[in-house]
Parts: sequence; structure tokens; C-alpha cells
Amino acid sequence: MDIPRTKQTRDPRLMWIGGGVLVALLTVAIMSLRPAAPAVERSTLWLDTVRHGEMTREVRSTSGTLVAEDQRIVSAMTAGRVDRVLVRPGARVDAGTVLIEISNPDVQLQSLDAERQVKLAEADLANLRANLESQRLGAVSSAAAARTELREAERGITIAERLVKEGLTSGMDVDRARDRAEEARARNDSEQRRLSVFTDALQAQLVLRRSEVDRLRAIARFQADRVASMTVRAGASGVVQELALQPGQWVNPGQELARVAGQDHLKAVVHIPETLARDITPGLQAIVDTRNGTVAGHVARIDPAAQNGTVTVDIALPAALPRGARPDLSVDATVTIERLRDATYVGRPADGSSETTTTIFRVAQDGHSATRVPVRFGRGSADAVEILAGLKPGDRVILSEMSRFETTTRIRLQ
Repeated sequence: MDIPRTKQTRDPRLMWIGGGVLVALLTVAIMSLRPAAPAVERSTLWLDTVRHGEMTREVRSTSGTLVAEDQRIVSAMTAGRVDRVLVRPGARVDAGTVLIEISNPDVQLQSLDAERQVKLAEADLANLRANLESQRLGAVSSAAAARTELREAERGITIAERLVKEGLTSGMDVDRARDRAEEARARNDSEQRRLSVFTDALQAQLVLRRSEVDRLRAIARFQADRVASMTVRAGASGVVQELALQPGQWVNPGQELARVAGQDHLKAVVHIPETLARDITPGLQAIVDTRNGTVAGHVARIDPAAQNGTVTVDIALPAALPRGARPDLSVDATVTIERLRDATYVGRPADGSSETTTTIFRVAQDGHSATRVPVRFGRGSADAVEILAGLKPGDRVILSEMSRFETTTRIRLQ
């Protein structure tokens, strides 16, 4: 016989409490989940391994050229019109090689006028010398006559005194002779002084006139040099680097006409990023790549100012250079700063960090993910940077530019 079952009724309050607890647990579980790490293609990343040992600190230039140490700029001494251009860039020249011929009628007329002024001044000097010499001779003659009169008066005194002793004349004649002698002596002294003063004045006038002649001669030489400068010469042996003038073109005084560079001594002028140039000092060794070979040199000069984010550095080179080395040839240079014998280092990050504390992605042991870790960098080199804290030898890190993941602490590698 069938036994009827009694249907149990559930308490609605328990159902609401259980549902609330379930919702709370789900909320906590969802909130505890981390967002999925972004995926990055491994082949697009630059990975490197932290190493320990000797680290060579080097600085590389961004650009550079070979420059002739013996370089001469040929400039215009006077204005004129270009008549002929006899050489072009690349030609080998000597000091006396004519580069350009310039003409200017006004300059030639000024030179002729200066020569005429010199001739007139020389003629005036000759006339002045003749007139002054004639006057001097007249003064000499007057002085000689006064001297003769003095001697005659002195002899008259002697005769008068003898006659007085013999009783042949009176004492008045002696007094008269003495007065005449005194007058002759005064006249002689006056004539001698006048001759001396005139001689000094004559010399002063001649010196003044000669200085005027010398001044006009200097002007004439200057004008002649201006005329000669219109035949433009190289002034030094070498190769013409620049000469862009054309016949008929007008040039002004001081304008650069050509540039001649010697081929015997070249130096490398390179540009170093200003952030890396602080450790460069004169005398450091450098390797210059001329594209046709490398050559060793040393830092000779450092520009005190930075321009466009770089510092200009001159590198002295030996006389023997690879074939094809010539002025304005593009070169690269690597300057060796120092060697760190016992250092932990890694390749230089893309952002160029050095002597800073930053974060970098370190690859996990399984190689499938990377986590951002803080790292303190020390001294840097062209392609490496010293590690002071945060990494150890054997760690693999990502050196690529990762600014797009600056808010991410973990990435997945595919």
C-alpha cells in the first residue's frame, strides 16, 4: 500500500541569505583577478644578458668630417667684376697659381693717381732741398765774413797796442780797436747761431717733406697691391675646395672667393652627443673610420660650447692615412674613455639611461614572460652601461624602447 509523502516547505529567508553570500564571493573573486598581461612578439624585442668582467667605456660620434689643418681662405681685397675663372674645385694648385682674374677701372685709376702724387711730392722735395741748400750756403758765407771781420778787428787791437807802446799813437785808438773787435765778435756769434738755427730748421723741413713723400709712396704701394690683388692667387699649395664664382659676377671687398686646403695634414672634426661628451678630455685615444679603413688618433681639442645637442671634438691624425682620405670626407669616430676591470654591465638601453635609477623588463626563467624591475645604472658607454643594483650576471633583460608599456608591470613573450 502506498504511503503518502509530506512536502517540506523551504524558508525564503535562507534562500536570500545564500544568494547574497554567493554574489559576494563572486565579486571578491573577480576583483582579485589580475588583468591579462599584454603579449609582445619576441622577435621585435632587443634582448641582452647581464655580464660581469672588463667593460670598455667608449663614446661614438653622431657625424664627422675630415678637415685640413692647413686651410686658407682666399678673399677679395677690392671690389671688381670677375673676368676669368682659371681653376675649379678639386684642382691642385701652388701658392702662385692664378685662380681668378678681376677688373675694376676705378681701382686702376686710383693707382695711377697715387703714383702721380708720389712724383709731384718727390719733385717738391727736390725743389725744397735745392732752395734750402742755397739759403744755407748764404748763411755759411755770412758767417765766414763775420769771422773774418772778427779776426781783422783782433789784429787791429794788437797793432794799436804796439803803437801806443812806441808812442806813435794815443790810447783812444786802442779803445776804438777794442770796440770794433767787440762789435765783430758779437756779429760773428750772431751769424754762427743763425747758421746753426737755419741748419736745424732745414733738416726739420726736409724730414717733414720726406715723411709726406713716404706717406704718398705707401698709398701708392697700397693702390698697386689692390691692382695686383685683382689677379687672385692661391697663396698656398693644396687642393681647391670651394670656388663658385662665374665670369661677370661682381665681388665685394672681404668676400670669400675660394678655399684652398692642404693635403699633408688632416684632422677629424666629429660631433659627440652633449650627454656623453662630459667625460672626454684631450689626449684620449680614438679610432676614426674613414669608410676606406680605420686610423688611430687622439683627442686634440674640445669645443667649450654645445650646438644642436652635440659637442665638437677635434681628433689629431697621423700623416699616413688610408687611401681616399681627403678633406670633407664623412667619418665616424669612437673615443675610448676608460676600462673598468671588474664591472657588471649590460647593453645600453634604447633610452640611453646611465647614472640613473629606472625600471627595466627582466625576462623570467621560463622565457615566456618579463617583469618590470627597478635598476640603478652607473657609468655608460656607447653600447653598454654599468649596473650598480637591481640585476645580476646571467639575467636577461629587454633593452628595446618600452614606453608604451609604462603602466604595465608584466608582459607575455610570444
